[in-house]
Amino acid sequence: MNLDAPRPIRTGEELNLEALSVFLNQHFQTKGITVEVEQFPSGYSNLTYLLAFGEQSLVLRRPPKGAENISKGHDMGREYKLLEAVYPHFHLCPKPLAYCEDLAVIGTPFFIMERVKGIIIRAQDTPAWQASEVTTWNKNMVQTLVNLHTINPALLSVAGKAEGYLERQIVGWRGRWEKAKTQEIPCMEFVGKWLEDNLNEVTHIKPQIATLLHNDFKYDNVVLNPENPTELKAVLDWEMATIGDPLTDVGIMLSYITEPQDHPALLAFNLKPMQGSLTRAEIAQYYAQQSGRDLENISYYYAFGTFKLAVIAQQIYYRYHMGYTQDKRFEPLGKLVKVCGELAEKAIQTGKI
Repeated sequence: MNLDAPRPIRTGEELNLEALSVFLNQHFQTKGITVEVEQFPSGYSNLTYLLAFGEQSLVLRRPPKGAENISKGHDMGREYKLLEAVYPHFHLCPKPLAYCEDLAVIGTPFFIMERVKGIIIRAQDTPAWQASEVTTWNKNMVQTLVNLHTINPALLSVAGKAEGYLERQIVGWRGRWEKAKTQEIPCMEFVGKWLEDNLNEVTHIKPQIATLLHNDFKYDNVVLNPENPTELKAVLDWEMATIGDPLTDVGIMLSYITEPQDHPALLAFNLKPMQGSLTRAEIAQYYAQQSGRDLENISYYYAFGTFKLAVIAQQIYYRYHMGYTQDKRFEPLGKLVKVCGELAEKAIQTGKI
């Protein structure tokens, strides 16, 4: 558990400070003030930097090298516009401040947003909390997702269209798997095909009313209040947010929840269960209770969320495999892909999460 502390910039991920300083002066009047830049070390997708000047500190977001053509999740312009649309309606969304698409500045589009200081729980952390605090934190996470799903999607046309959302997701993530895979994994092929073949039951027999989706809602994408760590101060990483079936958000959240019997590779990648942690089934039940939604088909959404997690891990591993990054954190992700595929396959076969 840490106060979201930045570190020196990793080799190969430096910024053009001279050009960046000119941009900052244009938008934040920093002339004559030294701008100090550090990098937030965690996260596997877009790169995040701390910009400190005077008494002010901001956050810069940019895509990683080699990821430009992998997915729209690295589209900085889209994420910035979405934050602009969400911020007035969801107080836990970081405020977007400036966007730049001029490649002459740092070589790629980027945007700047406010920094929300607080605690971020990482996979290796073991917070010294009472069991009751862990349970409260888990429930607050679920309630935050319920609240996010109450935002009127008509206000957020920039996020996408709801019609055909889940079908596009299944087809899209199957396509991303084919594009990024470095070896054949039979369980991944089975899960992807099964999800598409059984889509009709979810989208037509038991459809859900579309809502705003975060699409990557998990424990290390939220900032907690240092004075009361069970309380959420901000929800981060909106690059995949869209409009669609709210239960996909639940399935994705569940894919990051571990239980003691889970495979060591999954336990190493995610936060380990603590005394007081809700199980996947308990989280689903609490969401159903607070939202009033029917979660009878939650095993489908969990299988999808776990399949998607596997593909994301593969996309990141692909960058390492191809030599686009030397970050050793990416190497173990190759094994995680198969473990997630097996979990999704088990959920399909048993109907349980």
